[in-house]
Amino acid sequence: MGNYKELIVWQKSVDLVTDIYSCTKNFPKEELYSLTSQIRRSSISIPSNIAEGHSRRSQIDYLQFLKIARGSCAEFETQLIISKNLNYLNTNDFDYLSKKSEEIAKMLNALITKLQTNP
Repeated sequence: MGNYKELIVWQKSVDLVTDIYSCTKNFPKEELYSLTSQIRRSSISIPSNIAEGHSRRSQIDYLQFLKIARGSCAEFETQLIISKNLNYLNTNDFDYLSKKSEEIAKMLNALITKLQTNP
């Protein structure tokens, strides 16, 4: 199974976390314990679940954690839209982060499909 750090989807999702921390530094201070915290936690959940599932060394567990990561990706995308609607993110940052999260979601879908068809 190799090392989860070699997975491109894990690497890209770690990069996404770094990007979201940079972007949320400019969110209003009153959002620190609500939207800022939530969007950061959902982004962190993506690579964390990939790593945890991979480390379980069971394909059934790995698939379950990949599905959780995919769910966190959808949660993250929702929070991005809310952040843009509230004008906390400018259009360029929103487009950049949205594109990255969509790419990660597609990669997670492909990995899940591959594991389900090749037990």
